[in-house]
Amino acid sequence: MSVQTIEAKTCLASHQLDRDTKRIIFAAALGTVFEWYDFFIYGSLAAFFSTLFFPKGNETAALLAALATFGAGFVLRPFGAVVFGRLGDLVGRKKTFLVTMLVMGLATAAVGLLPTFETFGWWAPTILVGLRLLQGLAVGGEFGGAVTYVAEHSDSERRGFTTSWIQITATLGLFLSLLVIILCRSSMSAESFASWGWRVPFIGSIGLLVLSLYIRVKLHESPVFQQMKAEGKGSKNPIADTFADRRNLRLVLVAIFGVVAGQAVVWYTGHFYSLYFMTTALKMSQDQANFYLLVALTLGTPFFLFFGWLSDKVGRKWIIVTGCALSAVLMMPLFQGLATYGNPALAEFRAKTSVIVHGNDCTEDQSWLGQLFQPKATKDCTRVKAFLTARAVPYVVKADTTSLSVQIGEDTVAGFDEAKLLSALTAKGMPSAKTPAEPNGPMIIAILFAMVFLATMVYGPLGALLVELFPVRIRYSGVSVALQLGNGWIGGFAPFVATAVVIATGNIFGGLWYTIAFAASTAIIGALLLPETRGRDINT
Repeated sequence: MSVQTIEAKTCLASHQLDRDTKRIIFAAALGTVFEWYDFFIYGSLAAFFSTLFFPKGNETAALLAALATFGAGFVLRPFGAVVFGRLGDLVGRKKTFLVTMLVMGLATAAVGLLPTFETFGWWAPTILVGLRLLQGLAVGGEFGGAVTYVAEHSDSERRGFTTSWIQITATLGLFLSLLVIILCRSSMSAESFASWGWRVPFIGSIGLLVLSLYIRVKLHESPVFQQMKAEGKGSKNPIADTFADRRNLRLVLVAIFGVVAGQAVVWYTGHFYSLYFMTTALKMSQDQANFYLLVALTLGTPFFLFFGWLSDKVGRKWIIVTGCALSAVLMMPLFQGLATYGNPALAEFRAKTSVIVHGNDCTEDQSWLGQLFQPKATKDCTRVKAFLTARAVPYVVKADTTSLSVQIGEDTVAGFDEAKLLSALTAKGMPSAKTPAEPNGPMIIAILFAMVFLATMVYGPLGALLVELFPVRIRYSGVSVALQLGNGWIGGFAPFVATAVVIATGNIFGGLWYTIAFAASTAIIGALLLPETRGRDINT
């Protein structure tokens, strides 16, 4: 064969690779979008599910239980990363994320077939938690595999941009879930949606599963993985090599606490906790909150690609560190603005009315954790706090009297008397539950866009950085474990922890300190310990 022929074939292969890369990005990203849709459809309906799968009697405990069930999906994500990460490093990237997709799709469809608490009792939330655990196991192995697969098909000059298409999938999955819910709710009555319509988004995911499997079956294995196997450089025990080797373990820890922890809390706070905050603390309708977040996601999502592209030019590290630092500074004022513009009447009431719960009984009060297992409040102080939390009324607890009383401005209500409490709060200007929130739409969208923008800054370059951080022989395992420990256990529980802090303290903004603490610590650790990875050879 002549030199000219070899050169011609090389040029053709290079050209073909560009077209193949586009197809690979599309197929990997589309499949991952559908998996995130499956995972997030419950989260988008979590507040609604509190009335379907948990006992009545304490709205606050039911919401907390629904959020804990959402969080349950994150518990097994690190274990999914270990199980499927090991498979991905041993048998290949492609085969592994075909399995994760199948598990995710079937678990999601099963949620749509599950009887509610009213007809199935405690079996309903028990099975729901089990299905969420299966979803978490599957997504734990999916995302790291997809970003590794795409990165290993990309050239170093465009790796940040190409992997940002995978980073965008979580937001697109949430976008798709919100869109499907809005379409379902708008096409039927509220009674029909509450009765059976909520099942449609879950059962309909079977169609997405079939389409995704069809697309991914046609993909070929990663060339970097194939080269590693051909050269006999693969790891025989990727998990042991990841955690037993001190250098690799250090990489995992730096990845978690210097990158992923901050990304996780910023993303989940802006994308999910903001949704719960609007419907619970601001008393917006679910449709209003979904619409505003949907518009903000539409405006903000392209910036995932922008920051991925920018990281190819200026580096990954400082974009991520800056995004975490800005989030730590701006998250509190953004949510305060959300409260002001989301329900002006309620914000005015909060500003001029102080509520203090007096009583030594509150020092031995039923905790928020106890409410998960004993949802009916057993003490008057618990009932008072649940009553105030359900109406988004901030309060302070003072254990300074032997008998329980609630001071509302200058007025005092003795004990727990729901009618008197409601009358006193209404007299001080608290809007009725039937009064529309009347949010300032453009300002709400602008604030939500700012939250999404911060998430894109941290998340856009993340995939490329993690792939470049880990050696090829443990890459699937290392990337997956770092992503899922950070997102699964730190970010995924952010809405639950934030809500629990609000219940415990009576401060509607108190839960944000969880996000601020992790965003700030990630910025500091990342600045000090995280290496710049742009341009690294990922074949070694």
